[in-house]
Amino acid sequence: MVSTELLEILRCPKCVRETGGMLKLYKDSWLICQDCGRKYPIVDDIPVMLIDEGDKWVNTAEGSLPVPPPAK
Repeated sequence: MVSTELLEILRCPKCVRETGGMLKLYKDSWLICQDCGRKYPIVDDIPVMLIDEGDKWVNTAEGSLPVPPPAK
């Protein structure tokens, strides 16, 4: 599980400068940007905060996200 302290400081790398990039935790497996909708997987308790990774899941509905996220 990702620590609460880390979750408080993480932001979407695409949106952080323009809109703040606030993230919400989804099923302890995904971080979802509240501004752009990019979804970042948490793999082995490590958030994968790459814009390219978030782009892969941007059009996937929250309810359709695989839990746990696929490992690379």
